[in-house]
Amino acid sequence: MATKDDEGIFNTLSKIIDDAFSKVFTEKKKEHRPSTPQYTTIEEYTGKTGKRFRMSKDQKERGLTRQQAFEELYLNEEK
Repeated sequence: MATKDDEGIFNTLSKIIDDAFSKVFTEKKKEHRPSTPQYTTIEEYTGKTGKRFRMSKDQKERGLTRQQAFEELYLNEEK
């Protein structure tokens, strides 16, 4: 049988957990849409990362060019 102390602890833990989830999901939404793109060209991507831009298998299957694939990943505002 639950006592008043058990209910108090449960309520406190519930509030802590709710606040933590709320904070995590709110921060992720804010991070999801950067105001400016990280890279604006394939050349800039290569220069900053030292890696060649690679298309995904899905992008290849859809017949996109490398430029279209890059724009879809880094310049698309609808993400």
